[in-house]
Amino acid sequence: MAAAIGRGFLAQTCSSSPRFLRTTVSKPLLHEPSIFWSAKPRTSPRFLRTVVRAQQRPTWLPGLDPPPYLDGTLAGDYGFDPLGLGEDPESLKWYVQAELVHARFAMAGVAGILFTDLLRVTGISNLPVWYEAGAVKFEFASTRTLLAVQLLLMGFVETKRYMDFISPGSQAKEGSFFGLEAALAGLEPGYPGGPLLNPLGLARDIKNAHDWKLKEIKNGRLAMVAMLGIFVQAYVTHAGPIDNLVEHLSNPWHKTIIQTLANSSS
Repeated sequence: MAAAIGRGFLAQTCSSSPRFLRTTVSKPLLHEPSIFWSAKPRTSPRFLRTVVRAQQRPTWLPGLDPPPYLDGTLAGDYGFDPLGLGEDPESLKWYVQAELVHARFAMAGVAGILFTDLLRVTGISNLPVWYEAGAVKFEFASTRTLLAVQLLLMGFVETKRYMDFISPGSQAKEGSFFGLEAALAGLEPGYPGGPLLNPLGLARDIKNAHDWKLKEIKNGRLAMVAMLGIFVQAYVTHAGPIDNLVEHLSNPWHKTIIQTLANSSS
């Protein structure tokens, strides 16, 4: 009876799924009385073939097989692509750069909003709340002038970035950036360097800087989620993030997102 149960258990386990990895345990069967160990495998009477779950790398959903084109070589690759946007290798390269740029803008935006909001709430500086800052009239220049300057500068930088993407290293040639090529010293597309953009000398060996890339993209993704939360928060509460934090801390059990959303919908 014990041997029959053991054989049934092994047969069901060893044939369950191709995602399981078969490994041989090179240990003689010394303890026959056990129900599990009394089962005699068909291959050899001295060895027991067991089944071990094979997990190559962490994925965004545990146990999920990542798509084959996401092989884990990219920084922050956890196999998340439900729409299959990265199936084309060229498109995948562009999406990687796009995510990196959005992540950096989000990190800068969150830091700027929190810093200026803290100055405003504490009374250190008379600054507008972040979502009204665009309507402020500055004395040193008109809104049209500021917009024109921003479009020109951002357009120039983004054009240079795109040119370096389609032809890596082309923007590091002498005379391609007003003589500032040595000060920028691009490492690879998406990762400029030099004393201006990498003053601490981090990740100089960009090919082996996987940990730095991973930290940056993780913080960038968190900043994008935080930026979305700040947008929704401003729309619902019509206040800055520091104001909302102070209000929550004044009554943590009754000033929460649940009560806020309930009051806004009523």
